[in-house]
Amino acid sequence: MSKDTKTQLSGKLAEAVVLGMQEKKGNEIVRLDMRAIHATLSDYFVICHADSTIQVNAIAKSVEEEVFKAFGQDPWRKEGHANGEWVLLDFVDVVVHIFKTEKRSHYGIEDLWGDAHVDSYRSA
Repeated sequence: MSKDTKTQLSGKLAEAVVLGMQEKKGNEIVRLDMRAIHATLSDYFVICHADSTIQVNAIAKSVEEEVFKAFGQDPWRKEGHANGEWVLLDFVDVVVHIFKTEKRSHYGIEDLWGDAHVDSYRSA
């Protein structure tokens, strides 16, 4: 697979993730483009937050469903469903972070990757 094809696919995968977040009203959805940062393995980080653990888990489920519907792909790895404060879904080229509101501000993922290009989205 060419690098351009891989980049197009990871971009479409990130779009499916955003759609899944929007479906369940994820707050402050951002997509960090990590392709120009040489210390990362993924093309994108997609991040949002929610006010309750129930909503965090609902967003994660919605993201998984949208990605499976579009690509037939399950996450390679997933963490955090049990406590619902920070769910991580690893689709290899796209890593998804769904935080409970206070955890997002505490960890400041966007600040750690300040060199990344940031796209912001609204909830549906």
